[in-house]
Amino acid sequence: MWQRLSFRTQLFLPLGLSFLAALVMGGVLLQTFATGQLADENEPGRRSTRTVAEALNNSLRASDDPRKILDAFVHSLDSSSDIQFRSVEAGPAPSPKDSLRDLHGVPHWFVDLIAIPDMDAASPVIIDGRRVGDIVFTPDLSADLFEKWIGFLALTSLISVLMMLTGTIAYLFAGSVLRPLQDLGAGLTRIRRGDYATPIPVAGPQEIRQSCEEANALALTLAQLSQDNRDLLHRLVSLQDDERRDLARELHDELGPLLFGIRASTIALSETSGNLGNPAQEVMRSVEALQQTNRRILDRLRPLYIEELGLETSVQTLLQNFRRQAPHISLTATIDPGLNEIDRPLAQTVYRLIQEALTNVLRHAGANNAHVLATMAGEVLTIEISDDGGGFPADNVFGRGLTGMHERVRALSGSLSLLRADQRTYVRCRLPVETARDAPAAG
Repeated sequence: MWQRLSFRTQLFLPLGLSFLAALVMGGVLLQTFATGQLADENEPGRRSTRTVAEALNNSLRASDDPRKILDAFVHSLDSSSDIQFRSVEAGPAPSPKDSLRDLHGVPHWFVDLIAIPDMDAASPVIIDGRRVGDIVFTPDLSADLFEKWIGFLALTSLISVLMMLTGTIAYLFAGSVLRPLQDLGAGLTRIRRGDYATPIPVAGPQEIRQSCEEANALALTLAQLSQDNRDLLHRLVSLQDDERRDLARELHDELGPLLFGIRASTIALSETSGNLGNPAQEVMRSVEALQQTNRRILDRLRPLYIEELGLETSVQTLLQNFRRQAPHISLTATIDPGLNEIDRPLAQTVYRLIQEALTNVLRHAGANNAHVLATMAGEVLTIEISDDGGGFPADNVFGRGLTGMHERVRALSGSLSLLRADQRTYVRCRLPVETARDAPAAG
């Protein structure tokens, strides 16, 4: 539970509880020591009461008219004095709380909180051996309680000010720590997503600054490694294209003339010997099949249409060939004419991707319709091939062909994804046109 709380909550909660505990402790100490302090402060008055009672009793014993002396003594007492005469007929003396005259704004809950000590200092007054009343000490504790209340307010105010001051300092400190930590976390998230160009702001305490600097250094290292990896992939793709071009040249220059020679010889032999019949026709059909196969292999190894006619026309030709090979699949397409402005190696990657995706649709999807989308928006080229086939196995995201396409796309700093949505399978690719144009040329 504690770990789920925010940093500010973990910081302020103990501080708040500490100040609250200090306030409660102050109230407990006030209640504990106020009683003894009030008793000590009024002890001289209690002693004076006993002294006055003794003097009065001595005077009454020596007087011929003790009642007159008592009346004179009672009249001499000031009504506001703490020492008063209380006759027997008046009943017992009131409690200290009942004798409070003016609380000076002290709330009653505070008065009830303090245990006021017993101030009973009644000394009997005797006339002719009979108790006629008492000299009682009834101090007014209002001023003392007001003093305690002011002290309690001062303590509470001091704790409140300290709490606000400490809370403000803690809030500012937490902000100075959390902001760099949040920047560091956001920077690490960008690094995880492949954004190495945006540096992490270096701020905060020395430990956090050092962590930010290390994270920036890591981002630079990863950026360099990523660039080296893309360069390596680009060189590998270029080597593959070079090998395919060389192989296509060999097939065209070597196998093409041989097939043409076999066909010419078969025609000449058939014309010379009229009795060859069906065998000669079989040889002719086999040669024509080999020539068609050779042309398809050449198209896959090196689509010459891209260099001669441009990418848009080459893709349209590829789509026409697909329609001839798979008339049972309804193929629609949205091809941006701006594709003709794209040069190698991006053009070859786009062509290969569409070619590989359509091959998978033809061989594995079991689809009734498919759609090819190739558009350019600003500096981003988007390719999407979708079909309504059976989809792909859950444990087989990329086959061999699409894995090779993924390597090509990574070499150009693009992204390739395969997903299933709305009963359709999508192969989506995004390529940065500017990056592709700036990439080293294959050769």
